[in-house]
Parts: sequence; C-alpha cells; structure tokens
Amino acid sequence: MTALALLLARRGSKGVPRKNLREICGKPCLCWTLDDAVRAREAGAVDRIALSSDDSELLNIGENCGIDTLDRPTDLAGDDTSIDDAARHAVTSLNDPQINTIAILYGNVPVRPSDLIERAVTLYRETGCDSVQSYAPVGKYHPWWTAVVDVQGAGAVRPWEGATLNHGVYRRQDLPPAHIPDGGVLVVSRESLFCQHKGVAPGPHAFLGRDHRGILTAQGEVLDIDCELDLIVAERMLERRLGAVR
Repeated sequence: MTALALLLARRGSKGVPRKNLREICGKPCLCWTLDDAVRAREAGAVDRIALSSDDSELLNIGENCGIDTLDRPTDLAGDDTSIDDAARHAVTSLNDPQINTIAILYGNVPVRPSDLIERAVTLYRETGCDSVQSYAPVGKYHPWWTAVVDVQGAGAVRPWEGATLNHGVYRRQDLPPAHIPDGGVLVVSRESLFCQHKGVAPGPHAFLGRDHRGILTAQGEVLDIDCELDLIVAERMLERRLGAVR
C-alpha cells in the first residue's frame, strides 16, 4: 500500500495574491512545503508526492522536481472549494488503488517542524485511526475569553457563551488547555476521504472519519500565509532556521 503526500496549491487568493508563488528566502512559498514532503519521503513516512493546482507556474515547479502533477479544474479551485473535494479529485486522478494514506499539505505553509509529517503518519499508523491533524495552542485567543461586542449600538459587551464574562477567569495561566488546527498537516485514510465509513454523520468534516486524532505543535511553530505580514514573519523565521543549519 502507498502513502501519498498531496500538496494543494491553487492560483487564486484574496488576502495575498498568488501567495503560493510569493518568494520567501529566495524561493517560492510552495517550495518550502515541497521540501517538507521530500524530507518525509526520505524518512519513509510517505512513498509518493503529488501536487494539485490550477496554476501552470506552480505545476511547472512540481514537474521540475520530479513529482506527480495534477491539473485541477477551475470549479475545484475557488474560494468556496472544500479541501476534501480537491483531495478526492487528486486521488481519483492518480488512479492508483494502492494509495491508502493521504497526507494533505497546504502550499501556503512555508514554516512547519521538520518532522511534523513523519509524526502525524506515525501516530496514524500506530493507532489505526481514521485521521490525524496538527493542532496548536490557542494562547491568549482562548474561547473562554471570546465576547460579543454590540457594534451597531452603544458597544455593550456580553459573553460569547454562558452568563459570565471571560468565564470568570482573568489570568491566562488559569485557562484550560485549548487547541486549534494549525494547517501543518492532515493525514487521512482513503476510506475516510471518500466518506466510506458507516455511522459517520454527513457534514463538512465527515472526511475525518470516526476516530480523529491530533498531534501538538508549539505556538508559532506552524505559519500559514494569509496576509502580507505573514510573509515578513516567515522570512525571518526561515532565515533563522537556515542560519542555524549553516
């Protein structure tokens, strides 16, 4: 059976135009994720690498690196396209029944721990779960500290949930642990991706299957590009990483 590292990188982006091609530390953003995928293949975590994109320049990068490239149709490359729809199209296009594990990697994530993909695949294999996703601590943006501000009126503030503002907690150290998907990696089984598990309710996260698990990253270890500031931060982070390697 085959484990596939699937890179998803579309042309369009509202926040940062052509962000997957924007240069960071001397090479396109996509190339940093491609490097991570190659590292995972060398470590034995994945066997094959493929890139799905609607952008000819991005596809050329993949071709020059010797990986499989898949021309994604326009109707699967819009702002409202779901990740699992794009992934299902890619796996179907490869037409390889041996692919039973898919590690989904976003092209706009130039910064992730070097062993993150390997850790996720290892947990997936050891537990026999349906999917594994990387999660980061929410830090000071904790759900208990979420409020609703009446922007249409006089600015009245009420708790997002419950009756007590901030759940009565005012020190960050007293908040219970909470984590959020950070976009570093998502490993799913083929059965889960194609929603073939019985008893899983339909919905946008049905492709995660019944048994969904997480691996943790430290705050800031994974960085995805959503705005121009992220490009500046990624540049500095990768400069420091490259300096340490040298």
